[in-house]
Amino acid sequence: MILIVGLLSIFKVEAAETHNVLGGRIISEGNGVPYIAVYIKGTNTGTTTDESGQFVLPYGDFDHLVLGVQGLGYKTAFINLTKDEAGGDLDITIEPDTLLLEQVLVSGSRVGILRFLPGSVSFINQTQLENTRPVSANEVLRNIAGVHVVEEEGAGLRANIGIRGLDPNKSRNVLMLEDGVPVALAPYGEPEMYFSPNIDRMSGVEVLKGNGSILFGPQTIGGVINYLTPDAPDTPGGRLSIRGGDFGFFSSYLEYGGTWNNTGVLMNYSRKQADNFGPTRFLFHDFNTKIQTKFSPVSQMVFKMGVYDENSNSTYVGLTQPMYDRGGYDDLRIAPDDELDVRRYSASLNHKYLLSPGLQLNTTAFGYTTTRNWNRQDFTYSSSASNMSGVVHGDDDGYQGAIYLRNSTGQRNRQFEVAGIEPRLQYRYELGGYTVKTDAGVRYLYERAFEQRINGTKPGARSGALDSDEVRTGHAVSAYLQNNIMLSNRLSIMAGLRNENVWYEREILRVKSGVNLIDTLISNTTDVYALIPGVGINYNVTEEIGIFAGLHRGFAPPRTKDAVSNDGEDLQLDAEKSWNSEIGVRLSAGNVSFETAFFHMNFSNQVIPVAESAGGAGTGIINGGETTHYGVEASALVDIAGLLPANWNGSLSLSGTYVVSEFSSDRYILQKEALVAGLDNVYMNVKGNRTPYAPDLAINGGFQIELPIGLGFSVTGNYTGSQYTDVLNTENVYDWIATHEADADYQYVQAVTHGQIGKLDSFFITNLNAWYSFSGSGLALNLGVKNLTNERYIATRRPQGIRAGMPRLITAGINYTF
Repeated sequence: MILIVGLLSIFKVEAAETHNVLGGRIISEGNGVPYIAVYIKGTNTGTTTDESGQFVLPYGDFDHLVLGVQGLGYKTAFINLTKDEAGGDLDITIEPDTLLLEQVLVSGSRVGILRFLPGSVSFINQTQLENTRPVSANEVLRNIAGVHVVEEEGAGLRANIGIRGLDPNKSRNVLMLEDGVPVALAPYGEPEMYFSPNIDRMSGVEVLKGNGSILFGPQTIGGVINYLTPDAPDTPGGRLSIRGGDFGFFSSYLEYGGTWNNTGVLMNYSRKQADNFGPTRFLFHDFNTKIQTKFSPVSQMVFKMGVYDENSNSTYVGLTQPMYDRGGYDDLRIAPDDELDVRRYSASLNHKYLLSPGLQLNTTAFGYTTTRNWNRQDFTYSSSASNMSGVVHGDDDGYQGAIYLRNSTGQRNRQFEVAGIEPRLQYRYELGGYTVKTDAGVRYLYERAFEQRINGTKPGARSGALDSDEVRTGHAVSAYLQNNIMLSNRLSIMAGLRNENVWYEREILRVKSGVNLIDTLISNTTDVYALIPGVGINYNVTEEIGIFAGLHRGFAPPRTKDAVSNDGEDLQLDAEKSWNSEIGVRLSAGNVSFETAFFHMNFSNQVIPVAESAGGAGTGIINGGETTHYGVEASALVDIAGLLPANWNGSLSLSGTYVVSEFSSDRYILQKEALVAGLDNVYMNVKGNRTPYAPDLAINGGFQIELPIGLGFSVTGNYTGSQYTDVLNTENVYDWIATHEADADYQYVQAVTHGQIGKLDSFFITNLNAWYSFSGSGLALNLGVKNLTNERYIATRRPQGIRAGMPRLITAGINYTF
């Protein structure tokens, strides 16, 4: 830390010598306006006015810039300044806004407000998305400190994201939102991300890891990822983007919108496909409409509607360890008849109404349905199994390293219904001489899941015997209250409380008893209640240095399938609970911005899933235990334009995370040797072992340059440290197998050979992007190379075997703005 501050002080001295200073006063109705964000548009440079509305903002040499002024209760203003017009005595007048700014989270344009947040916040703005040209959101999210992304099929269709050492399996410990609305299959009963918002239609992404997450729920453990969609433009226009590349990759995007009178409309359509993304073929269509209408100066509505349709041959089965080690199988389509169909319809309505000056009511109603039907062919690792199809992958070398497909299939059909309504009051007022902002609201959410399994008698069969049938219903009522008190232009305190009350019902209509299928009606209910407090503080030591700290309760309700057993028993499972704390520092010195945070999460009960998607037996039974996650994350951004020729733009970025994630209490697991020898009651204590899929170190860096002729390029690198994939922390699988060759038929040896267990080595991925914009034409070209060095690595051993990381992918495209 001393070294970092020392380096920043050097930059600060240089900034004082070579940078201009913008300054002045923000005025409204003749009075100075305190706590207003003032920032340079398109950069990360910003500040906040003091009690009298004064601000000082150092900035580098420029010919022209746009100064943004934004604050709660006032209309956003943009001021175009030339070098001759800039100075230290600017008087900028802003108008009161009849509609308060809704700050669901902090977006990339509200840089100055970051100084008053008592927690870690990261954002990816539209410019970064345009320059990165990501194939999926995974590419940009993995550049954020504290975020661990695991690829499943290379296209980001199923998001696997963990924050600060939490299990990334289907992002179940992260609250995923789009414009503040949940997007998981069922936010309470089944929060897994089998659907991921399409990054092509986003204007930004926000990641919140501090105690502010208690405003959103139900998951408050890892953090919040909020996808932001663009608003309708002021003038009619659109954008067309076409891109193609290796492996049959093709993507097209069309957007058009405008504002007429008091109504803005934005429509977009995306089509993306690939023939052989590793072992996966996919095609999806995504259509969305956003309508914004001002009914009056105090009433505004935003309506959104979306349709998503996807077909892919996604599968659970992956490579065995011998197959991966021999090479040549990385893009093998092991089960070509496997089919996953996802169809999603969504709609939301947000209404803002100004009840009185400083008091606004925001009401959001939303609903969506998701159909997730997955047809997967059965397989085995045993050459002596029955009902074989005759298709074999790999060689049986005595370690059961081959995969045998069977003449049967399981259709796992699921449909989800979700609906909710959430009125929220936002009130900005003066209390005892202090400025206070209060958020208070309540949300009701309904969700229902229909699940069937149908067993077919040949690959690709769409009909067969109904093996299981059930309906799961959930009702949840949440209430929250949070106050942010501005004690001065330097000190703010945030304190809040959230209540979660969840009621579940599971109705089992058909079960399998031995070899018989029985129609039945087994049902039971359970409920979960929790109070989730949070408190945070932010203190700006100077205009350039700020300190923040926060403490909040982490909470995630148990899944409905886990809370009520297959026999209809209420297992009375506790929710996942933790205490999450962090303390950090923000610095901004001239052309350098930096943030670091030390964090600690102490779980009294962390759920370790053993569903098939997590590489387990798929029984739905879970294990709980105490775990501890602690570490440090840091990120820095340096504007290097001053070191480049005139009118060139450039930046350097660096982020890193070091985390220790371990079982912190006694937890006994059947020993490997006991499994091999067929012994009972021989257990090993895994206390101190690392939790699965939690790399201890991640480092990300980037370098970007843009020339005045419109040519630019960026290079990013992502290092991911080694990971264990099982609670026993198995290291070298072959060293262990070699001592048990005679026992190769036992469960653990099979799991090791099948590729589901074993340490993941560290890997480093480099991406290159280049673009050229034809001045004044709206036309731009882009080129991208993902995994530039073509590094071969194991991305995951989930769900059932090894998934090799995506090889080098080259894409090229054209973008036209009209």
